[in-house]
Amino acid sequence: MDPFDPFTPAFWITVGSAILCGAIIGCERQLRGKPAGIRTSILVCLSSAVFIHLGASNVGIGDPTRVLGQLVTGVGFLGAGVMFSKDGSVIGVTTAAVIWTLAAIGAVVGLGYSAGAIALAILTVALLVGIELLESGLRWLSRGVHARRNTFDTSED
Repeated sequence: MDPFDPFTPAFWITVGSAILCGAIIGCERQLRGKPAGIRTSILVCLSSAVFIHLGASNVGIGDPTRVLGQLVTGVGFLGAGVMFSKDGSVIGVTTAAVIWTLAAIGAVVGLGYSAGAIALAILTVALLVGIELLESGLRWLSRGVHARRNTFDTSED
């Protein structure tokens, strides 16, 4: 893998792909008023791509899979920070899962698979929007903690 040099096209492809993937998902979250919007999504995706790229480019120094393992653990803690209990229900679980997905997509970018990462970002948004539409249209999907609340309440996930 090329060194992470800002004077090479590989650097800008990695950075641009991570920003694009984060922005694709972040726009959907921001438009829905969720806690992790465009800025957070871009930063999670970009930082994940940088960590993984640096770990993969230093193969002779250590084990690059350790960087990936530590990324998964660290982002898990970040996601746990957006979940909390409210009136006996845990909320923010989808936001936490999206943060984890952003890190995974960033890892894909960092390993050099930008086209695959962009496809995953689009698929993620399609799933978020598609399931929302299904929940709105099918009553049996909106039971219990998934019951529809006031449409102006953006604190729920």
